[in-house]
Amino acid sequence: MRLYRARVPAIANVVIARLNESGAIEVLADNREEAEKDLVAIMEAFLKRDAQLRSAVKDRMANHNIPYNRYGRTRAQMAEQWGHPLGDDVDRFLARQMVEGFMISNFVEEVYEDDSVIYKAILEILREHDVDEAALREEAKTKIKNVREGTVDYEVALQRAVREVKKRHGLLG
Repeated sequence: MRLYRARVPAIANVVIARLNESGAIEVLADNREEAEKDLVAIMEAFLKRDAQLRSAVKDRMANHNIPYNRYGRTRAQMAEQWGHPLGDDVDRFLARQMVEGFMISNFVEEVYEDDSVIYKAILEILREHDVDEAALREEAKTKIKNVREGTVDYEVALQRAVREVKKRHGLLG
């Protein structure tokens, strides 16, 4: 799962709304905005840590002359060292953090369901907000038919097209 900052408020809103409506948790109307802010803070903290990891990976690669084609492997190694989730582990990590957050939040009146039930409900919501990165990339490729694939110009054009597609889908600000 890739978490986009632009989707964070919507995810928090849906999580609180669905769990409150289903009776899994109780959030008073006066506290709803603050309860959502708690979830936003969890997701923002993850995004901040993820950005720090990316920066540290780039620094390590530059300092040790590691070629760019080893970025993914280097990032995975450093993420493991940091205890930072990647890929399919992101949604499970965020769901666990949110469940724990409900237990200590001053804005959640009561938690009625078992952690596992709430965890599964949050996972479902996070997966609904997941983005099909491959589909975005394919859509972007259709925008750059005039550049020969495999060239530097193609890669630059593809990155620009992917950014435009993500903006159009509301993933980037």
